Amino acid sequence: MATTNFLIGRGELLTDYIAGPRRGGEKAAVYSYAEAAKRLAPRFTQTAQVLDALPADACPGDYAVAKLTLNPAYIAKSYFPSSLLRTASLVSVGNRNRRIKPEKWSKKKTEPQECVTTEIFVAGHRSAFRLLPALAQQLDADGEDAKQLARVETFEAFAPAEKIRQSDAAQTEFFEAALHLIPDGDFEFIRAAFVRYVEAAQGELYQDLSFRAGTLWFVPLKLTAAQVERVAQFSFIRLIRPMPKLRGLRPVQRSVSVALTCQLPTERAVSAEPSVAILDGGLPELHLIAPWLDRYVAMDDDAANIPEGEEHGLGTSSAFLFGPITPGGLAERPYANVTHYRVLDSKTHEEDPLELYRTLGFIEEVLLSRQHQFINLSLGPSLPIEDNDVHAWTSVIDSLLEDGDTLMAVAVGNNGENDWASGNARIQVPGDCVNALAVGAADSTDTSQWKRASYSAIGPGRIPGAVKPDLMAFGGSGANYFHMLAPGRRLQLAPNLGTSFASPYLLRTAVGTRAVLGNSLRPLAIKALMIHCAEANGHARREVGWGKIPEELAAIITCDDGVARVVYQGELKPGKYLRAKVPIPSQGITGMVTVKATFCYACPTDPQDASSYTRAGLEIVFRPDSGTIKEDKQTADSKGFFDLGTYSGEAERRYDHGKWETALHASKRMQGRTLKAPIFDIHYNARAGGSATNDATNIKYALVITLEAPKHPTLYNDILQAYSKILTPLQPQVTLPIRL
Repeated sequence: MATTNFLIGRGELLTDYIAGPRRGGEKAAVYSYAEAAKRLAPRFTQTAQVLDALPADACPGDYAVAKLTLNPAYIAKSYFPSSLLRTASLVSVGNRNRRIKPEKWSKKKTEPQECVTTEIFVAGHRSAFRLLPALAQQLDADGEDAKQLARVETFEAFAPAEKIRQSDAAQTEFFEAALHLIPDGDFEFIRAAFVRYVEAAQGELYQDLSFRAGTLWFVPLKLTAAQVERVAQFSFIRLIRPMPKLRGLRPVQRSVSVALTCQLPTERAVSAEPSVAILDGGLPELHLIAPWLDRYVAMDDDAANIPEGEEHGLGTSSAFLFGPITPGGLAERPYANVTHYRVLDSKTHEEDPLELYRTLGFIEEVLLSRQHQFINLSLGPSLPIEDNDVHAWTSVIDSLLEDGDTLMAVAVGNNGENDWASGNARIQVPGDCVNALAVGAADSTDTSQWKRASYSAIGPGRIPGAVKPDLMAFGGSGANYFHMLAPGRRLQLAPNLGTSFASPYLLRTAVGTRAVLGNSLRPLAIKALMIHCAEANGHARREVGWGKIPEELAAIITCDDGVARVVYQGELKPGKYLRAKVPIPSQGITGMVTVKATFCYACPTDPQDASSYTRAGLEIVFRPDSGTIKEDKQTADSKGFFDLGTYSGEAERRYDHGKWETALHASKRMQGRTLKAPIFDIHYNARAGGSATNDATNIKYALVITLEAPKHPTLYNDILQAYSKILTPLQPQVTLPIRL
């Protein structure tokens, strides 16, 4: 009987920290200091006049907020105007991307074109804004403040009308507001002042349902249209938008002519170790998943179930336990038991949009408990993502996943048939989480003959987080339903479709990997493996992300002849360079070889800084021949590997947006003989609030590298022999027979 080649582990033992290379010199100035002072002085004056005209109660402590926009040549963290802001007694409270056409730019011999830059929200006493015109003329022309002033493209007040998000939905009196808070200081005076301000406007504010994420405060409001305009004058308001509703639970698609049935497995779950949670609409009183249900938790004991919630909740739990069930067949054996949390109930209904925040509170409570390594969430606000603002759901969930110890699958939504041009078909909140896996739906289980299900939401996501959905899994289609258990004690199947079921089905594969290989793989490594093994089959990135996961677990955890897949797991230190050796046989590789690499890392986020949302980024260089260093060079030659164009358009490519993505994936084909002690050099960049920081923490990473050489069938064993004292296959931890 042929030996099964399982994943190779302990790749992190092939890594070492190295000294970093010398960095390049300073960029040539776009504007001179004198030119900048002259062009910005009238803007400073006008901004101060607009802020002085605001009502006193709209400026708590006489503080106000304005917008500083950088020239597009200076959006890297090293150019953040920290020194200038300190001198001006201003503080950054957030940022976002903005497209502008600058008066001048760094490209020579070409006219400026519209491109992306960073817009920074700055707060300070109104007196500080009044002093800016004089300050701009008094700086040391050779000092750092003058250099930073010359990087400013424009400066202006934050108009109330800009803060109000319009909606095509029916008129509503419920809104959600996001307010800036001052970082590293006393911000309670801002919240207290806003409460008084809303009360003075005769609006209602629901402080007990509010959330703080980063330096943003999200709070629900009840206002008339006139009150919205008045409240928007409050200086620290970032945005006000109509309160989105929770997504509707897609109705069950039943066959009325033929009763569909199946057989359920008689065995226990493959492993008792993985702890899995489904956050959904509850379970009916009568159901057939009890043998694999660890616990059922109603987050509000005073509320009752709702029928559509019960059916949806049972459907998502069934999708995780058994995957799509073939009518008349035997359902797959569950990999692990599940705990079902009812976060939707009779108090959650369309007439009470404030329940959006109540539901988020339940989700936060489960995540804070740290009881589960694997979680599925197939619900959220009915709100396509926006590029310049992060929603409370996204902010809260990302912050609770930043340690990398939990793998959370999130359904991206069923709005893919809406208008693409308007953005109404884009993934829905919280599918834009960078620390979760956003899952879209494929229309078939077929390995090659599949495409995005028409209803499945599309990308791109925000930057960072541009590749969304992350992955696809079968979710059903009108011609090929996703069959799951129906409520009741009678064994009957319900045909359905939706990303709600693709997401737990994908999580089933992730948990299966953990169940079979044990705790040698952390959740972050399993996330990297899923992305690594997905196939896009030529479909557009905005529709399928990295692609559809394999239907068979063996495609993820085993290696065919001529293939070696190695997993690295560890931590990265801020500012340091980690060198990861790519293992190859002692005698090299025969023929052509495809090198595939996937990096995933979990990191803290800055919700208030939409243009610099992730606090960590990786600069990765591939050196196929690390032993050959030219006489005039510090390091061996590098070969392009990760294409930043994957993460942004042509206009943004030069700004290195891609290095701040939490998932990087690519493959390159080359001659095996060109690989001589190949390495990846990895530099962890840290930032906070869009600026460089010396207070960053270590972050967890996972790296998966696959070498595939069809003319070298013994590649797997040859690598293990060459690294016999370092690398080892990850052996199955279960003895019961399972189908691989």
